[in-house]
Amino acid sequence: MDVPENSRPSFTERELRRRDFLGRTAGLAAGAVFLDALAAPASSAAQLLTDRPVRIESGLVSGVAAAVSGVTVFKGIPYAASTAGKNRWRPPQPAPKWKGVRKADTFGDAPPQASTTLTMSEDCLNLNIWTAASGGGERRPVYVWLYGGGFSAGTGSDPSFDGSVLAAKGVVVVTINYRLGALGFLATPELNAESPHGVSGNYGLLDQIGALAWVRRNIAAFGGDPRRVTLGGQSAGAGSTDMLSMSPLAHGLFQRSVAESQVRHPSDPELRYLGVSLREMDTALQQGPAYGATKGAATLAELRALPWQDLTDGGSLKDETVDAKSVAKPPLFRPVVDGWVLPDGYMASYEARAQNDVWYLAGNNLDESGAVPETAFDHWRVTPYPDRPGAPPVHVTLDDYVSAARQKFGPMTDEFLRLYPATTDDEAALASNDAIRDNSRVSTYLWATEWTKGAHHPVYTYFWTHRPPGTDHDIRGAYHGSEIVYFFGNLHPATQAWTDQDREIADTMSSYLANYITTGDPNSHGLPRWPAYSPTSPTVMEVGEHYGPMRVAPPGKVDFWQRYFTTQDAW
Repeated sequence: MDVPENSRPSFTERELRRRDFLGRTAGLAAGAVFLDALAAPASSAAQLLTDRPVRIESGLVSGVAAAVSGVTVFKGIPYAASTAGKNRWRPPQPAPKWKGVRKADTFGDAPPQASTTLTMSEDCLNLNIWTAASGGGERRPVYVWLYGGGFSAGTGSDPSFDGSVLAAKGVVVVTINYRLGALGFLATPELNAESPHGVSGNYGLLDQIGALAWVRRNIAAFGGDPRRVTLGGQSAGAGSTDMLSMSPLAHGLFQRSVAESQVRHPSDPELRYLGVSLREMDTALQQGPAYGATKGAATLAELRALPWQDLTDGGSLKDETVDAKSVAKPPLFRPVVDGWVLPDGYMASYEARAQNDVWYLAGNNLDESGAVPETAFDHWRVTPYPDRPGAPPVHVTLDDYVSAARQKFGPMTDEFLRLYPATTDDEAALASNDAIRDNSRVSTYLWATEWTKGAHHPVYTYFWTHRPPGTDHDIRGAYHGSEIVYFFGNLHPATQAWTDQDREIADTMSSYLANYITTGDPNSHGLPRWPAYSPTSPTVMEVGEHYGPMRVAPPGKVDFWQRYFTTQDAW
């Protein structure tokens, strides 16, 4: 990929960064935790929250030592009641209280989903907290993390989300569980009638909002600042962040947003096959009863009587009603424009200036949305790409590339093929990669243009380009989600042959993130400068393999994508 020379640090800069990294890594191992003026006081053993219980609204809770010295983790704290029985398809209900001290040393049950390895139940609305604070008198910035998984998979206890490193850098990290699939996003007329708001279908989003409200009420006990909360996520978690950034129910519960992948311009057809392609209420009300019929359940009472194991197939169900301008289709169960949790879709919210005025950090990856490493072309010519909801197609042959272009661009196909020409299979695979990456960067740039018309805080965008080591390096590259462990500073698993470069990237990215969570600006001394989005400068910050601004696409191609989006219906 072409990268402007000014995006590559000089030898002197690289050496300074290397020395800074080594110094900070040594400090981290000893329990010193942050950067320059943002440094948090190191906690002595006598000051750790590990040593004494914390009082929250449900009772006393005790934590255990985390993976990094000086950090305490509290695992599996209920933030709401079980969702079983009458609470199935209800907004989250208050968590039960307990007597004595609850030892939070074990992760709670994961939300029901199609998994053979997770311990799951409907009593799954729990969260986990990492903190290096010495007590409730501190006011550290808070990061609440939402997992991805197409709204049909995921758990806050995934080891990739271990918050120890970010906590050591001064942040209180919270990961949560929320309901998935049919249990999280079923809508039916009976559920509408049962609701005081006359709506249904957004239980997973209501869980996220409930967790944020719990954080507002309780996080001070862990040394967190309830008025300085950042909400972040990847994939469906990024989409959830975007939705909650538009939801009046989440207004004031967080001040900054982080969206790793899936933030797109509302008129970009790539948005349509993703789990974040919102459903209209009328459509959802038809799909819910039809799904119930496949389970032999014609009424809400019969649906609630089903074992949860019968309701975990959301990851295999597509919404065939959506024209995504490709063979890809979104998952059936996903959020709904219900007039309450989500009053409007993306474009209508932006045009009405109805979004919550939050800071934003958002970006995309080199090898996602159908782009694949050059070393993977032969592999994907003989191996069918996974045919699952929300998965993009991969075009590595000339015939497929041209056919897909005609389906997507219609009357603009010839212009597209002049901008991204190909006459052989290899040329087609390269052209497809170029087009997908340009589409991704331009789309997020144009999204920022729409977003900032109704928000006054800065937006920072990125393009992740580092391909992690391991057996998947040549096939998946900088794949969807590959950036997560670097942002967390938590290179998991430890057996993945991580290099000194990976460790330095992880330290840099987690420092950027900790800075942003703390101040709304990822920059600090010793890090390559990350400029904020500007409507007059179509650039994005490359991070990972190199650091520095790069253009989102050549001017003629930016113009093409911008004109193409104007021909498409906004979501």
